[in-house]
Amino acid sequence: QYIRVVLTAASTTSWWSIDEFTVYSNGSGGSTTPPPATGGSLGSNVYVFNTGMSEASIQSQLNTIANAQVSNQFGTQRYSILFDPGTYGTAADPLDFQVGFYTSVAGLGQNPGQVVINGSINSYNQCSGTTCNATDNFWRSVSNLTINVAGNTGCGAGEDFWAASQESPLRRVQVNGNLSLMDYCVGGPGYASGGFISDSVFSGGTVTNGSQQQYIARNSTIDSWSNAVWNQVFCGDNGAPAQSFASNSGDSGGPNSYTTLATCPQTQEEPYLYVDSSGNYNVFVPSEQTNSSGPTWTNGNTPGTSLPFSSFYVVNSASTVAQINAALAAGDNLLVTPGVYNVPSTISVTHPDTKIVGLGFPTLIPTNGNVTMNVADVSGVNVSGLIFDAGSTSSPALLQLGTQGSTVSHAGDPVSVDDVTFRVGGAEAGTANTAFVDDSNNSLIDDVWAWRADHGAGAGSWTSDQGNTGAVVNGNNVTAYGLAVEHFQQYETEWNGQGGTVVFFQNENPYEVPNQAAWMASSTQDGYPAFYIPNSVTSFQGYGMGSYSYFNQGVNIQNAMAFQAPQTSGVQFHDLLTVWLNGSGSINSVINGTGAAVSSTNGGPSDVVSYQ
Repeated sequence: QYIRVVLTAASTTSWWSIDEFTVYSNGSGGSTTPPPATGGSLGSNVYVFNTGMSEASIQSQLNTIANAQVSNQFGTQRYSILFDPGTYGTAADPLDFQVGFYTSVAGLGQNPGQVVINGSINSYNQCSGTTCNATDNFWRSVSNLTINVAGNTGCGAGEDFWAASQESPLRRVQVNGNLSLMDYCVGGPGYASGGFISDSVFSGGTVTNGSQQQYIARNSTIDSWSNAVWNQVFCGDNGAPAQSFASNSGDSGGPNSYTTLATCPQTQEEPYLYVDSSGNYNVFVPSEQTNSSGPTWTNGNTPGTSLPFSSFYVVNSASTVAQINAALAAGDNLLVTPGVYNVPSTISVTHPDTKIVGLGFPTLIPTNGNVTMNVADVSGVNVSGLIFDAGSTSSPALLQLGTQGSTVSHAGDPVSVDDVTFRVGGAEAGTANTAFVDDSNNSLIDDVWAWRADHGAGAGSWTSDQGNTGAVVNGNNVTAYGLAVEHFQQYETEWNGQGGTVVFFQNENPYEVPNQAAWMASSTQDGYPAFYIPNSVTSFQGYGMGSYSYFNQGVNIQNAMAFQAPQTSGVQFHDLLTVWLNGSGSINSVINGTGAAVSSTNGGPSDVVSYQ
């Protein structure tokens, strides 16, 4: 009898007789031995906790990671925290911990009820002097577990705090008790700026939106949601607030800015790692859904397919692109362990249904001006949990899906991208013409943030961290949920495909535009729209889409419109808005000259309820 073993230290795959040794490294290949606390073959920055460990030791390790990561916005450390099935903490002795940058927390059960935390998992404001906000709380996540809210004393008693902004998703969680999406205790209430929830249940308490400026929740169950600020979008959520977006939403005394869709047109939940009843690692791939509402797991197991751990090539610091591409060519999936990886040539995904799963926000950086990852025009590929950083030599794109102009339909088995960040600058100075190019018909975009940095390395100069466009979608019938694109220097999002749907879009214009002449869509059009659809497109639906300005050079920069699209009956927008955040200049209309300007004299929001 033989088993296939991935030797991650040497990054090779070999066949061994099962009689030659005993497997202790990762619990796969038939072994029922759980991995060691450091994650075994998953790497030293993967921590797997089990109920045989003392709560004191678990708490100590969690505190150590949090102390290192809470302020480590642009560091290179990455962590994945995993809990084996079981119950951790008690009401009398709760397990309370913080989640900082580049830290993913997940349960290893097949469903969220198999890992229970009696306590709280928190993200708090960060303070600079006397100003405390959560607007920079990025790159952290919680998934696939249940929180029975307990602990947190004083001001925060009875609350779990998830004060976070972009790319800090909550997926497949059940929170029994109160959840606050802002932090009103640490120098608060402070601002938070964007978030994503899917496939979750919130019961026995209130989700307090508070100062959270924009948010999307989809395919979840919500007992109570407290309020809105500018742009709160609900899609397929049981118990969601009723549709109420109006021309005066966000104004004092105006209605809440709620955009509510009863069902989501097409979804597929993110693949996730779990441990089966024999103690073996697997990756579960949920099935695609159409016209869906509510969580996938509340009436039994999530529908889908389980992939054995042996089908994954485990990428670690010793892996080369040649080895990764050889594994992909052989039909392997990829499990990318926490770390920062230089990528001197393109990672090429050629087989259909390949799953690329990142643990702990692994980060890929092209070093030769290459495309970081290219996915061929095949069906069913998923890319999840990664950060794509631009390198110092300009790349044409960081992630490329499909082939431009393809007529191949992937409707029955779409390519999907989940919880992925694209960064131009911030952690290191970089440049890319376009961050994300999607040429794959019928693809699904689910929580994607393309960010040209407004702070950090290379930021603050119009000639540094060059990036024209954050996202270009050429594929037809592409559906996006929770798309954020910020600070790019030309059209920030260009949507060229037919039949597209966007449910929630968030944008900030570039901050550091030096003068109007440097930022013109044409000789007669000031600025660039955040979301551009050319006249060739005849069908599109957009819901809950916002764009904000903060021109910070003291120059009167004008943006003619935040959204630009053909005026045809098949292209429709619902619940659009603009806001002037600070600085100089203005956004002069919401879409195509419609919608009031926002500026220092009228900060907004400026709302357009319907446009076609």
